[in-house]
Amino acid sequence: MDDLTPVLAALADPTRRDIVTRLAAGDATAGELAAPYAITPQAVSKHLKVLEDAGLVSRRREAQRRPVHLEVDRLDLMTMWIERQRRTALLRAAEQAAAEQAAADEAAAEEEAEESAAHDPAGPPLRGGADRVFQPWDLGARRVDPTQ
Repeated sequence: MDDLTPVLAALADPTRRDIVTRLAAGDATAGELAAPYAITPQAVSKHLKVLEDAGLVSRRREAQRRPVHLEVDRLDLMTMWIERQRRTALLRAAEQAAAEQAAADEAAAEEEAEESAAHDPAGPPLRGGADRVFQPWDLGARRVDPTQ
């Protein structure tokens, strides 16, 4: 299993996300973290265990207290993955937009060429080959039927 999966799984729960948000402001004990919730301290301890197993938090002993500490490096792992996906999506969107713009520019150029050919009294431009016959006395070209 990769390192990112347990982090994302742990943060799938809104209570655990809120605990991480509160720990971002500073270390706190399990009792302090349990105070605003309508759940038992044991339930908060289970949430903390999931976060600890994912490497998002750590606990240490300070005399009688066991403060919970947020491990920012694990959040950086998730942030880097999200940023990589965002950049890939932006690059793909930019390439798609450029391709669409190129197609639109090409269609506009073709339409402009058709309009100018329609307004040209000599007709569409000659492409050379079998539909042109040059004579030494001509200053231009004559149209001939290529089927003859």
